[in-house]
Amino acid sequence: MATESSEGEEEGKITGGNKHLVIEDDHREMGIKAAWSVSSCKPGNGVSSLRDDNLDTYWQSDGAQPHLVNIQFQKKVKLQLVVLYLDFKLDESYTPSKISIRAGDGFHNLKEIKTMELVKPTGWVYLSLSGNDPRETFVNTFMLQIAVLSNHLNGRDTHVRQIKVYGPRPNPFPHQPFQFTSREFIAYSSVR
Repeated sequence: MATESSEGEEEGKITGGNKHLVIEDDHREMGIKAAWSVSSCKPGNGVSSLRDDNLDTYWQSDGAQPHLVNIQFQKKVKLQLVVLYLDFKLDESYTPSKISIRAGDGFHNLKEIKTMELVKPTGWVYLSLSGNDPRETFVNTFMLQIAVLSNHLNGRDTHVRQIKVYGPRPNPFPHQPFQFTSREFIAYSSVR
């Protein structure tokens, strides 16, 4: 369904979207630990509309492209997945068609890690942050920036209804070499 791009590779395309948000148990939502900001917004359609878990509200930009969503963390975090809720049927020319994801320590050194082309997305769109190397399963960063580079039908402003950011769930026992997943295994995880 989707081919993704990394530095210097052909751009990825995503079509469609999922009606229901489905996240694996080994992921946790990291957005609650971040400070969120946007490059511009119409009154009443600001950053709070991105995080309110209501698919009827949306962030609407107000200005020149690219439109930016900045997600800043107090400490370095591991991120694996960005999930956006977009609705081409409702938003038409306000729907993003090309998105860039950038990561870094702050605004001064952001580096593009993914560029995605979205074709009439309706529903939850999953953007993996893992690289082409199997060892690159996450991005370790202080800041993530989502840049809307263009919209469908040459629209100027953009609508994004929800954004979720996920990272790996940490091992509950940090000094254990294995991650135990059931209560029974956890009960026998240490030698007495």
